[in-house]
Amino acid sequence: MESGNTSSDFILLGLLGHSRAQQFLFGMVLTIAFTSLVSNALMILLIQWDLRLHTPMYFLLSQLSLMDAMVVSTIVPKMAADYLTGIKSISPAGCGFQIFFLLTLGGGECFLLAAMSYDRYVAVCHPLRYPMLMSWPLCLRMTMGSWFLGAADGLMQAVVALSFPFCSRREIDHFFCEAPTLVRLACADTSVFENVMYICCVLMLLVPFCLILTSYSLILAAVLHMRSPEARKKAFATCSSHVAVVGLFYGAAISNYMRPKSYRSAHYDKVVSAFYSILTPMLNPLIYSLRNSEVKGALRKSSFPYRK
Repeated sequence: MESGNTSSDFILLGLLGHSRAQQFLFGMVLTIAFTSLVSNALMILLIQWDLRLHTPMYFLLSQLSLMDAMVVSTIVPKMAADYLTGIKSISPAGCGFQIFFLLTLGGGECFLLAAMSYDRYVAVCHPLRYPMLMSWPLCLRMTMGSWFLGAADGLMQAVVALSFPFCSRREIDHFFCEAPTLVRLACADTSVFENVMYICCVLMLLVPFCLILTSYSLILAAVLHMRSPEARKKAFATCSSHVAVVGLFYGAAISNYMRPKSYRSAHYDKVVSAFYSILTPMLNPLIYSLRNSEVKGALRKSSFPYRK
């Protein structure tokens, strides 16, 4: 493999080997990725098709599905091509694009989940003021802000990570280019950049996560004071799907990006990365469709358009 590498390309060592068991796992990864793309595309089309879902809540959900589909599209095709052809090289430009898109989508999803928690807080705690507190202009600004903040972080980290001089052995022990893994190959002092990356992780992960915890603490307090069991049940059903998505995404992301260097291992990083970049995008639309009566109703209506 070293002989087939150029002086500027990197080598992605990949996620799986070629034993029979790992070939089976590779088939599972492709199945999960395909299911993720189809389910997220279906969620986007369903929200666009059904007029009852033309609300800020479902617009934000469609943006979440778009981000999840793009994450899978950024990682899996390259990983599958490397596995099937055995050519695991990636150019610096390709590596930079992967870092940029993954951080744009991952960071954007952090802030988008915070926006969705605010939407649920207003819907549960201030239902009569919902059209004013969660207006369409505010929804669009929060969505554009999520994309912009993620893109700013992705661009900064991609440019700086690729600006370091790299040693002759350019093997990345991962199945995609990730800034922390790439920086380990640098033949220079990267401590300042690593500290900046850690600060970015705190801002991109913990700040939205604290906003989400605050929103759902207020929601829980409001739900517990509801006198109607039906209203309490509906509020819990509406918010439980979002809480599940937040737990899956933030649990994996915080574990991967905020774990101390002394506890990091390449194998653990790859497993956690596969969870939040391949498995979680498949689970998100399934969680929302299975737990949300409006989505299930829209799906039944689209399946039987002439049924009365």
